[in-house]
Amino acid sequence: MTMRSNRIRVLLIILAAAGIASGSTPLHAADTGKMLMNTQDQKFMTVPGLPECATVSILRGDPRTGPAWVLLKLGSGCRVPFHWHTPIEDLVVISGQGSLEMKDGKSLQFVPGAYASLPSHHVHRADCRRSCLLFDAADGPFDIHYVGTNGEEISMEQAMKESGQPTPKRPTKKTKRVKNK
Repeated sequence: MTMRSNRIRVLLIILAAAGIASGSTPLHAADTGKMLMNTQDQKFMTVPGLPECATVSILRGDPRTGPAWVLLKLGSGCRVPFHWHTPIEDLVVISGQGSLEMKDGKSLQFVPGAYASLPSHHVHRADCRRSCLLFDAADGPFDIHYVGTNGEEISMEQAMKESGQPTPKRPTKKTKRVKNK
């Protein structure tokens, strides 16, 4: 068995365990109209509140209204500044190089199969050095709250400025975006 097939097997085991632990049911055709999906066939879109270097493809559910599973792509050099979410978030690294840094805690290096479970309101940031693809499962509607150096909530524009990232542009008719509630 090759190293790649071992990584895929570990990833599948982690995903199944995450689904069982969250009380989730298996993916059925009724959930998305599809039973099988290939990463290369997924359509990725930008999300209001996230840097433009971060895009998502919805696998299951609707992140605007409730629990959802998404593929999260972070381009090379992409940084999502310190922030927190209301829902519990589970992340599994599929590919890429980077890290997930916890405020006042350890960092998780992005290697295929790495897993993080982030409680509600847990402050963290993501830094991708080389094209990152993550599986992200949230148990409620998506929201993002950026945090400044003193722990206060700040605007996305302020967070981007502090992190050295370009401020996301306003959506245009040509840009497909997932609406944030």
